[in-house]
Amino acid sequence: MAVILLALALLVATASAVRGIWSPCGLSMLSSITPMTESGRGHRFGVTAAWFVVGGAVGGLCLGALAATGAAGLSAAGLSLDARMGIGAVVALLTAGIDLGVFGVELPIFKRQVDDAWLRRYRGWAYGAGFGWQIGFGVATYIMTAGIFLTIALAVLTASAAQALLVGAVFGVVRGSAVYVGRSASSPAALARVHERLDAVGPYARTTATGVQVVAAALLASTAWHPLAGLVVVAALVAAWSLARGASTQPARS
Repeated sequence: MAVILLALALLVATASAVRGIWSPCGLSMLSSITPMTESGRGHRFGVTAAWFVVGGAVGGLCLGALAATGAAGLSAAGLSLDARMGIGAVVALLTAGIDLGVFGVELPIFKRQVDDAWLRRYRGWAYGAGFGWQIGFGVATYIMTAGIFLTIALAVLTASAAQALLVGAVFGVVRGSAVYVGRSASSPAALARVHERLDAVGPYARTTATGVQVVAAALLASTAWHPLAGLVVVAALVAAWSLARGASTQPARS
């Protein structure tokens, strides 16, 4: 069962990191760090992008280090695996509900962008690594999905500092690697095509990030409590989502 917990943590981390590409900050990075823009600044895209990934990895490791502290404390407390998976199921239920709009929380939250003045002030490796760290840390810029909080929670619930670091590192590397989405943008027209493709794929990324959290909630509940508990969790989320959607489409009374 411990393998299931770690696998779900890595899956949620990956889906949440990919979802972050569509944040205003993420899209800005894809427009600001391209072969075209780096050439205009006298820098090489490959070098800046590599430093961006390194920064993302370090940012993810910093996030993982915070989770590792909690994981070590949880290990010392001796909380059983069933109890940890049950807690994970509850957290996944809550974060999935946030992404589904059940609780009235509007995403994105923490609407902060990186400082684009760095592009004019520093060398490519410096702003590449600096921007990458902020992106890879996950909670320093726009948060597009509550899956980030589930990622942190599941990393802590592994009760293993090493596994928590791994989860953070995977999140950071995936998040940082998004800079290569714009590797074909060598002209304004090519950059426009990149963003057109992103616009087309965006809804699928949002649905996937939410769906992964629903799956995590169902699997954790089934494993921790009862095989049928997962079905109950999914049914509850679908019912709550339907009610919230219905309420949002109700015409306002005068």
